[in-house]
Amino acid sequence: MLETMLFVATILLVCSLLKKVSGKIGIPSLLLFIILGMLVGSDGIFRIPFDDYYFAQTISTIALVVIMFTGGFETNFNEARKVAFKAIILSSLGTILTAVLVGLFCYLVLGMGLLEGMLCGSVLASTDAASVFSILRSKKLALKEDTAPLLEMESGSNDPFAYMLTIVILAAMGEGITVGGVIILLLKQLSIGLIFGFGIGLLVRYIMQNVRFDTSGIETIFITAFVFASYALCSLLDGNGFLSVYIIGIILGNAKLKENKILVPFFDGITANMQAILFFLLGLLAYPSRMGSVLVVGIIIMAFMLVIARPLAVFILSLPFKSSLRQDLLVSFAGLRGAASIVFAIQAVLDPASISYDIFHIVFIIVLLSIAIQGSLLPLVAKKLDMIDEDGDVLKTFTDYVDERPINYIEFTIEDGHGYVDKMIKDITIPPNTLIVNIKRDDINIIPRGDTILKKGDIVLLCALENKKDTELSLYEKVIDKDSLLIDMRLKDIGKYTNGLVVLVQRGDGYIIPDGNLVLKAGDRIVINHDIYR
Repeated sequence: MLETMLFVATILLVCSLLKKVSGKIGIPSLLLFIILGMLVGSDGIFRIPFDDYYFAQTISTIALVVIMFTGGFETNFNEARKVAFKAIILSSLGTILTAVLVGLFCYLVLGMGLLEGMLCGSVLASTDAASVFSILRSKKLALKEDTAPLLEMESGSNDPFAYMLTIVILAAMGEGITVGGVIILLLKQLSIGLIFGFGIGLLVRYIMQNVRFDTSGIETIFITAFVFASYALCSLLDGNGFLSVYIIGIILGNAKLKENKILVPFFDGITANMQAILFFLLGLLAYPSRMGSVLVVGIIIMAFMLVIARPLAVFILSLPFKSSLRQDLLVSFAGLRGAASIVFAIQAVLDPASISYDIFHIVFIIVLLSIAIQGSLLPLVAKKLDMIDEDGDVLKTFTDYVDERPINYIEFTIEDGHGYVDKMIKDITIPPNTLIVNIKRDDINIIPRGDTILKKGDIVLLCALENKKDTELSLYEKVIDKDSLLIDMRLKDIGKYTNGLVVLVQRGDGYIIPDGNLVLKAGDRIVINHDIYR
């Protein structure tokens, strides 16, 4: 057990490092997780044997439930409302049309049986929410014409439809099913999924808004329990559990809950872990040595989906909405295949229906190619199509976006000899995006105006917007002990000893914003912005 625990810890650590590296090299982190699994697996460098499809299905389903719930939870419906109807059409009819087109292609061109071809099309029909969300967030890809919320809602809601199609085709391949049986099965999947989704979602929202939880963090356990209960009960009744958890996510994510500051980072964190585990596990399950026999088939299907099936479905269904050509092209290209397709392929492998093709590795190859090609090139394609909104903020399309920007306040006293003494405010230079909001003189508060003259001893209050850019600082602390060479030295003379800029000094219980003439004393604690290039 200890070896297993150490192995899991190591994999999670490597995944976290890969997440950081992926942004630097422009490769989606989810692709790196899959490759890591392949390197560790039976045909990889470490050759860890793993072919337990039942175990993989259990873990994958749990991860997919969490990912789908979070997909709904993070979708800002107010932003998506304008494109909600189009997104639902693409996620439902678009998924069905894509499945049919791919299925017919596999049957007519590749020589698969009709039902087996339709199974392949059904498994591959949905776009991957985890991949789409990850790319939009990591690349901060704000898109014109409300394309970002369209992609988020479509990719987040189409897995249930691909799942329904997979279930129907597997039933037809097994004991057989009539047209009436198909209609009944689809109605049960949709109706039970909708009832559980809206019923449990509204119930949990009511409880969260009217019941006080005494222990911090219990809200996350409460919601998680209902999410898994909804999926399990819905599935037991032949309903669509994935649809139910997605709807619960939409309802709770867009509700005004006072616990949001706890819930958002919790589900963000757990979903990131689930994505890493899921993609690594799927990579571990694959056998690269078996891919050679289906590599050409996988590449051909991938090319057909990318060039014909997905664009044709998008263009046909977008006609009533009169969307622009460039938006249709971008939405077509953004149809990434991901973990859901592989999970559904596992279900096909475990089903007793007879399958002649290695559908798992076909789907695996297509997912790898899709994430590598479409995932990596999506920002470039958006730029080439002139679909990037330079003034937009893609984070607005997620429920954890906050419209208000925090304000920082800076207070300082104008000392004798300061450059501001006896000058009007309109004649002095202050940092950009800052404003003098108050002056305290002899315990009297003065509302500053342009012609207000600053005096020695004035306490000036500045305000500035909090920095929101991804500025990485390397800060560290150093205590000036009694034997330090820095004692009694001025800050402007210690550059060669600190290799950076001293930004704060703590002396006793007080804090000093330093200037070059500050003399250091024993016991001072200094904060240094480390110069890594020096």
